[in-house]
Amino acid sequence: MSATVQPPESVTWRVHIDRSMWVGGVRSLMLQALHPMAMWGVWQNSGFQEDPFGRLQRTADFVGVATFGTREEIDALARKVRDIHRGLRILNHDTGRKERLDQPELLLWVHCAEVYSYLQIARRSGLLLTDAMADRYLDEQRHTATYVGLHAEDVPGSVAEMEQYLASMRPHLRVTEEAAATVRFLMWPTLPENLRFLAPGKPGYFPFGALCYYSLPDWARKMYGALPEVPQPAVTAALRSFRLAMNSVPERLHDYAFAKPTRDMLERARRNLAAEGYDLGKGLYGLRDPRSWPGSALGARR
Repeated sequence: MSATVQPPESVTWRVHIDRSMWVGGVRSLMLQALHPMAMWGVWQNSGFQEDPFGRLQRTADFVGVATFGTREEIDALARKVRDIHRGLRILNHDTGRKERLDQPELLLWVHCAEVYSYLQIARRSGLLLTDAMADRYLDEQRHTATYVGLHAEDVPGSVAEMEQYLASMRPHLRVTEEAAATVRFLMWPTLPENLRFLAPGKPGYFPFGALCYYSLPDWARKMYGALPEVPQPAVTAALRSFRLAMNSVPERLHDYAFAKPTRDMLERARRNLAAEGYDLGKGLYGLRDPRSWPGSALGARR
């Protein structure tokens, strides 16, 4: 068994090692924000407004550990996340009552909006996945959902099931003031004090934020109405260009997008996988190629 939670032979590895994940991640936040209770939960219980990049980084770190970390690392992180969520409450502005943040229906919405965004953006950006592989990715992500407290059998495990779930959720979605503010913020963020030195380059961020917005489903963009529509083939072309550019960034340099504990975890993953016989000559990204797997992996681990 691989030292990492998801072995390099998994579809999860293939999707999550791809740099299109950055668009998928921001797009998922925009999609998640359409659920009023999910949005209020973030707005009321996190420092999103003061430290948006920190929250994005923490999300990326969780996904990174759940993919490339060891079982012990993700179990420890998952316990920490569940313990935090267990004590948090949300003020429901519709009823005036406080409710638990860790309600299964909210956790399910956040999970589905996130993983389906990763999958859809990766495929649209040019990552070659068959329909069977797409289904397998969502099936693999059922186990990831258990880390936040869901039961695997309650989570959509195929594209058809996911599409059916999202269709069933649409009547429950709407653009709250907080959701509208969040989307505007994700396209034109206020920089926290420790990142103010990046202010001169801030205009360069807007094309990325707009790309995330334009990658949303048609119905979601129609709900937000934040930007004028553009031809979707142009969006697809931009996604492919972004992916090619980001995938050309050296792996060690790209690691600095993560917090130091996650960078250390990635380094341990490299050492552990090398010890198992994987060829790390092209880094973790190169392990998508079956030729880099140990001889036994081609059969036994599939």
